[in-house]
Amino acid sequence: MGSPKARPGAAAEPFWRSKSLEAMTPAEWESLCDGCGRCCLIKLEDEDTGEVHHTDIGCTLLDGVGCRCRDYARRQKRVPDCVRLTPEAVRSIPWLPPTCAYRLVRDGQPLFPWHPLVSGRAASVHEAGISVRGRLAGNEEEFLEEEYPERIVDWPGLRPEEE
Repeated sequence: MGSPKARPGAAAEPFWRSKSLEAMTPAEWESLCDGCGRCCLIKLEDEDTGEVHHTDIGCTLLDGVGCRCRDYARRQKRVPDCVRLTPEAVRSIPWLPPTCAYRLVRDGQPLFPWHPLVSGRAASVHEAGISVRGRLAGNEEEFLEEEYPERIVDWPGLRPEEE
């Protein structure tokens, strides 16, 4: 017997399983973001160990309900230290949440069932309790920098089953 052939009309492999991060179109790349907002939390780095700690404080542009940037197109002009995700950045950033689709694709892992590309619904990330919705203490302008260490939380760095 020969090798099996794809059935006519059979669904093609989803782009996130068949393409490298570098091969994705801009629209595919953007659609990988699940809208959780975890990467937009203020992070603190321990100067001695290099360990990164997430806080429950959002970037000044993070919408705590929609869990998206309020000015995505101009975010780097408005927030100079905003990190633009690129394939190169995804390969080197240690603090991407374990639920992050960019990280999962990078590591050859499947997307979670609640990811909008899998579920077909943008709200599924919120319904699954993955997003920052309802978990933010506020945005960075609402806190003094000295207060940031008091706002360190573990959940942004955990997988759902670990929370």
